[in-house]
Amino acid sequence: MLRIGTVQLETPLLLAPMAGHCDLAFRILCRELGGVGLACTDLLNAHSLLRGSPTALELAATNGLDQPLAMQLYGNGDDPLPEAACWAIDHGARLIDINMGCPVDKVAKKNGGSLLLRDPCSTVRLVERIVDAVERHSRGRVPVTAKLRLGWDESCIVAPGLARDLERAGVAAVTVHARTTEQRFKGVARWDRIGEVVAAVDSIPVIGNGDVTEADHVPELMRVSGCRGVMIGRGALRTPWIFRQAHERLMGREVTPLSLLDKIEVAGRHVELAAAYLGPIRALRCIRQRISWYGKTMGHVKPLKEAIRTASDLDAVRTAIYQWSRPEFSSIVEMPHPRSGRNLGMLEVLGNTS
Repeated sequence: MLRIGTVQLETPLLLAPMAGHCDLAFRILCRELGGVGLACTDLLNAHSLLRGSPTALELAATNGLDQPLAMQLYGNGDDPLPEAACWAIDHGARLIDINMGCPVDKVAKKNGGSLLLRDPCSTVRLVERIVDAVERHSRGRVPVTAKLRLGWDESCIVAPGLARDLERAGVAAVTVHARTTEQRFKGVARWDRIGEVVAAVDSIPVIGNGDVTEADHVPELMRVSGCRGVMIGRGALRTPWIFRQAHERLMGREVTPLSLLDKIEVAGRHVELAAAYLGPIRALRCIRQRISWYGKTMGHVKPLKEAIRTASDLDAVRTAIYQWSRPEFSSIVEMPHPRSGRNLGMLEVLGNTS
């Protein structure tokens, strides 16, 4: 387990705040599959939240199935981040996370995200203001965390020193993506450099992030770096069940593999959650995109991917998934059905009957 300030997590595994991907439907899907200790919203703009922008409100939407939840804010010292943090607390956030690592232009060009790494002193002063506001507003219930990269580039590695100063400013945990801003998502994540951050702080947990695409990567990252938690981002897009498998691995249990039919059922559940929270039109757009990610783990399912890609509505998507999830269909793709009798499906095996 992992404790961040006042919040006790059931596992040390966190779903990353991925722009454009980490909506409520996907967060709930990952939680239902098991193993998620904490999930985080998409990046939230402070100004947009406070003026009630429909897009921002949708990104921040949560419910009782989506806890504990961190809301991630981005901006700089000129933005109303303390006020936005208080808003987030009033709207379901159990933790407030400050983005200091996003390299995307629309974030960094506004002097937020990873640009905060360029001026650590100003960044620490900003965090002190946020921590003070959150402490007073939540009466000490809600911790503040930060997500950062190693530095702007190899000549500007600031993560160890910045993490130490953030701890002194009241931050309860830091997550470190083991690349520089200049690298974006290229090259190999330097897990050993996360260990430098672990050595720099006194007692707060450091959470490692970067290139975690398989369950076995989690204990290896923790061993190499000494971090106490692992945040998974892009690896969860094609295998949202990675959290459950990683937790099984950490607990010393045999990892439960998913069959083709299990994976198809996960895709089907994603359709229904997206329809419930995004509406039919956007849900259709979502699954058309996501089926290519899921398909990377399914083997030869090109006809299924094509049927979903060309589907005119969600009913056509449901029909395609149903046809492929029938036990007798598995013999056509030379994937013997792994169970006798009724196809329970992975989600029902895990106890989800919704």
